[in-house]
Amino acid sequence: MQLNPIEEAQMAANLLKQGKTLLYPTDTIWGIGCSIAFPDAILKIYEIKGRDVQKSPILLVSSLEMLNRYIVRIHPRIDTLLSLHERPLTVIYPKTKDLPDLVLAQDGSVAMRICKDPFCKAMIELTNEPLISTSANLSGQLSPGKFDEISDEIKQKVDYVVKHRQNDREYGLASTIIRYDPEGEIEVIRP
Repeated sequence: MQLNPIEEAQMAANLLKQGKTLLYPTDTIWGIGCSIAFPDAILKIYEIKGRDVQKSPILLVSSLEMLNRYIVRIHPRIDTLLSLHERPLTVIYPKTKDLPDLVLAQDGSVAMRICKDPFCKAMIELTNEPLISTSANLSGQLSPGKFDEISDEIKQKVDYVVKHRQNDREYGLASTIIRYDPEGEIEVIRP
């Protein structure tokens, strides 16, 4: 039986609340993810990708309000940029709060993006916490632009593969990544 997107988002959110890993569409490319509340699930994602645990993932949130729950202070320049930027924008925030060490970079920073994709946003809102998001590829390989390019190995190792948007033919693009210093000066990490 095929679920509609709302039903599937609810089912996926329930799996996330149980500590499961998902392969799911985002506002950029397909991602492998889990709830930040389950260290074993986070470690499983690193294992699936063959990725070094020192390389921190991106976290997705559903709103500026949710972002503010985990960031000590968002510089006003970044706050403005978030409201104006049209393309998905991942920001590396220097100071965080209430996040597990497993999702932080060695310097304590974290990369976060406010997700605008309705399906992904619904999953995040239903779990009421950030979602790990790392590209659906093995470490060192190219990120897949669409579902058909994801390796069978990845598809078989996650706990659930979201059906929504598997047939999209449009190529997804990774987000722009920036970081900023205490004065709000921006450095582009990935255009």
